[in-house]
Amino acid sequence: MGSHTVEKIGGTSMSQFERMLDNVIIGDRKDADLYNRIFVVSAYGGITDFLLEEKKTGEPGVYCRFADNDPSWEAALSAVGDRMRQINAELGAIGLDAAAADEFVTERLEGIRNCLLDLKRLCSYGHFQMSNYLPAVREMLSAVGEVHSAYNSVDILKKRNVKSLLVDLSGWMEAENLPFDEKITSTFVDIDVTAVLPIVTGYTKCAEGIMSTYDRGYSEITFSKIAVLTDAREGVIHKEFHLSSGDPKLVGAENVAIIGHTNFDVADQLADLGMEAIHPKASKPMEAEDIPIRVKNAFEPDHPGTLISRDYLSDSPRVEIITGRRNIAGIEVWDPDMVGQSGYDYRLLHCFKKYGISYITKNTNANTITHYVPDTAKNLDKCVHDLEENLPTARVTVSKVAIVSAIGSNMKFPGFLSKTANVLAEAEINILACDQCMRQVNMQFIVDGEQFEAAIIALHRGLIEKQV
Repeated sequence: MGSHTVEKIGGTSMSQFERMLDNVIIGDRKDADLYNRIFVVSAYGGITDFLLEEKKTGEPGVYCRFADNDPSWEAALSAVGDRMRQINAELGAIGLDAAAADEFVTERLEGIRNCLLDLKRLCSYGHFQMSNYLPAVREMLSAVGEVHSAYNSVDILKKRNVKSLLVDLSGWMEAENLPFDEKITSTFVDIDVTAVLPIVTGYTKCAEGIMSTYDRGYSEITFSKIAVLTDAREGVIHKEFHLSSGDPKLVGAENVAIIGHTNFDVADQLADLGMEAIHPKASKPMEAEDIPIRVKNAFEPDHPGTLISRDYLSDSPRVEIITGRRNIAGIEVWDPDMVGQSGYDYRLLHCFKKYGISYITKNTNANTITHYVPDTAKNLDKCVHDLEENLPTARVTVSKVAIVSAIGSNMKFPGFLSKTANVLAEAEINILACDQCMRQVNMQFIVDGEQFEAAIIALHRGLIEKQV
């Protein structure tokens, strides 16, 4: 195993780059202590939303406008350039050569503009279909945000006498399209991380198509791939907050505790509920190679954060985190003919797969199966209609519910399920359903959607605050 770390900085943190210099990248480090680290950087906050689409609302960016044949894509691309140059001007105060950075932005964006205009002309002849090229367009647009932030970071670091190196994995103007592993390995084979600080784009151009494979989670995939293929000692993710026992906005900042240490199993449970410590497809290779991941608060550099390792088990049984997911649709299929039928559930899952819907948890009994899925899932109405059409003896009901969950690496002790249910009962919260696997790392309770916040607060108070 190597002696270096691979560290990722997210977009919101990159937008506060001076603080990243003081807290994460440089701080009190001098000479050799500055090195033996590889930094993977995201685009500045909001830039990828402008380039593709707003992640939460779906408001179209450059890509969506172009894909919809909306002529406003050119103005949207120009607006991205204006925002990038505004960021450059702001960073001029901490050493960025803003004029050179503006020139870099213009070169990349005008190159993209010319490429897209040429693609429009090509497809106007009718023998070429735009739909065949849209995945590549999305890849190209994604890349420019990370290249912008990485370029600026290196320029600023060099002004501060840090031997830094721009590692541009975006494949700009490169005809060769290597497989992902080969791209990373060939890039880092001649980089001496003990003598230089690589600043790496979160986007990687590869034969597999990182966006088409992982979509917006690609920067963590790059982070993971580099950690595994360079045999890193540890992966570090710098966030704007600690990995804590609960959402401080719900349960109060004064009531949460920093987890400190947990395992990949717990990280998987969090990801399944949409609270990702790290993208599950990024954590799996690191778990397999026994490379731990440390989640740190970028604004508390002296705190060790929370270490996620493969074999950790809490010394004493305890709940480590209370979390959940609101806006869940419970798809209940009740069928008197279900009893004794082999493969009935397979028919439901086949329908979910057909419409690209993944469930979070499910409950079953003799004649009822309920799957819980995000109520924002695409094609949900079509899926329900399909179930009704193809299960003539069944009654299909959709309910708006929420999932609340108690998660921990060691929760195997008698009476714990009972205690948790009592905590909810005392808060006058009706449990509609519950689920717990034999591994006992996650207890999930289905409650009415309107009671989500009250249930989270009650569980955190009863299972964590009273145990401290």
